[in-house]
Amino acid sequence: MTRSSHLPILALLLISLSSGGCAVVEKDRRAVALQAATHGYQSALRWGYYETALGFLHPDQRKTGALPETFEELRVTGYDVTQPPVIQADESAVQVVAIDYLFEDAQVVKQLTDRQVWRWDDVTNTWWLHSGLPRFTPIGTGRATR
Repeated sequence: MTRSSHLPILALLLISLSSGGCAVVEKDRRAVALQAATHGYQSALRWGYYETALGFLHPDQRKTGALPETFEELRVTGYDVTQPPVIQADESAVQVVAIDYLFEDAQVVKQLTDRQVWRWDDVTNTWWLHSGLPRFTPIGTGRATR
């Protein structure tokens, strides 16, 4: 075989590698965006920026724009990821976290397990939280689960 006969094979190989590479780059970009979204949401909750946390919800879920009343005296004292998110074929991801919290007036630490469902939006190139804000229960002491 001459060098010129290798050129079509080499060109085909380069085209196939570059087209497959685009899919990998897109997948990596979405994974980085998911990590940024989940970390931003965690920071907002952890530091008491509940309005910012509300901004991570899908726009359809925050039409009223108001926080639930339970967020008024709430303080999150711990946030541990127990199951990190993995992007699924349907462009969704589930993350499970344990959140320790208390209400300023009661000073009783409680914990809830929050199963977060995130979905990718191709139009806005954004991960949106579809499962809603955690349901912090101010009454009683115990463990809440969503």
